Amino acid sequence: MPIVVDIDVMLARRKMSVGELADRVGITPANLAVLKNGRAKAVRFATLAALCEALDCQPGDLLRWENGTAPDA
Repeated sequence: MPIVVDIDVMLARRKMSVGELADRVGITPANLAVLKNGRAKAVRFATLAALCEALDCQPGDLLRWENGTAPDA
């Protein structure tokens, strides 16, 4: 998929664990891992906004588009 999720980068910059971020956002660590690892098919704007608030960042810090196509999963 040409959309890359950089939550792990922001977690490292903020020195925050997946569990701590999940608690702050109000989602399960398993659901956050699905999003973080790029396996999510969608993300709600409310969740994206909560992630941005918890990580003090912009949506573009978490999501980016890469040119090219990936094989169908």
